[in-house]
Amino acid sequence: MKKMLPVLALALVLSAAAPPAARACTTAVVSTAAAADGRPLLWKNRDTDFLNNKVLFVSESPYSYLALVNTEDRSGRWAYAGLNSAGFAIFNSVAYNLPEAAGEMKDLEGMIMADALRRCASIDDFEAYLRESLGPSLGSLANFGVIDARGGAAIFEVSNRAYKKFPAADVAEKYLVNSNFARSGKDAAGAGYLRFERASRLFRALPPAGISHRQILGHISRDTGHVLVAQPAFAQFRDFSAKKPAWLASRDTIDRDSTSAAVVVHGRKPGNDGSPATLWVQLGEPLFTIAVPLWVEAGAVPDALRAGAKAPLLAESQRLKKLARPYAEVDRCEYLQFTRLDNREGSGFLPGLLRVEEEIMALTAEFLRTAHPAAELAAFQERMAARALAALQAAY
Repeated sequence: MKKMLPVLALALVLSAAAPPAARACTTAVVSTAAAADGRPLLWKNRDTDFLNNKVLFVSESPYSYLALVNTEDRSGRWAYAGLNSAGFAIFNSVAYNLPEAAGEMKDLEGMIMADALRRCASIDDFEAYLRESLGPSLGSLANFGVIDARGGAAIFEVSNRAYKKFPAADVAEKYLVNSNFARSGKDAAGAGYLRFERASRLFRALPPAGISHRQILGHISRDTGHVLVAQPAFAQFRDFSAKKPAWLASRDTIDRDSTSAAVVVHGRKPGNDGSPATLWVQLGEPLFTIAVPLWVEAGAVPDALRAGAKAPLLAESQRLKKLARPYAEVDRCEYLQFTRLDNREGSGFLPGLLRVEEEIMALTAEFLRTAHPAAELAAFQERMAARALAALQAAY
């Protein structure tokens, strides 16, 4: 690993010369044919200027939903990813190479997604919603990833005047990775090509028809590898000694300083309405937090993920983040002192967080072997949130 260090120094120089990243996400849509258990999957690492996020349960008609929102949002009418009571789920990523017209509405994707969560039971419903809404007031420049209870999985590339649909089942891989450009948009434009290639490589390394929420949350959402520069992925942090601080540049990695949360929706089993879809949430930058399962059927969100001026789980995540990202300045905040998370001496806090997350995932898998009423779902997700919060509070 020592020969990696000169290239790491080059990465720091290159990153410092570039402007800070904002409103840039890394995502994927996985069809039933590529999923390990035949349930479709949605994944989004949310990158944004609004790092304080929470999760809300929104009681609505015809469909209630869970939504990842900015902390200041009390209504849930502006969502950045979500899952509804019909098993329909959605995310977005800005697509900077789609056409724009002066004087037309823009940046309304959060409102579009909340509206879709309230109104849509299926991918067909969402497509009908788009057809009805196209026009100068739509306010879209985005890729929308969607799954439904029928097992559908697709990406819609949507500008104000047009959209293009890409079903995940229609490509050879049976999944679609995305970042901040549209396949139907202007060539060699947009953004996020380095993250797109890195995520694509990580997905290609997974077994065919074997992609799971555990692999995405446990590995891909936290990835710090780079396609052009040799720097360690987080599983390699332990190869370095804590006696000499080591840094990496995270501007173009999947896990970044601007990552406010990661979500994975583990969809319903097609044909089995009794199998609830699970919204897994890593609240905070994934390297510094723990995934918690949530269900719309529970009718509530644990206080740890939503209460107060800053959700308790997020506050603890951000406390840990400051240990490894001590600089707030716009050029230095993108540097990660990764030996604080894990190292050769075993003094980092990340292995402990990963162990608790694995325990939560194993307990959840066992819990979901049988059906449960709303009260039991709510009680279980409360216990898992408390377990995650306690682990973060104990870390230093």
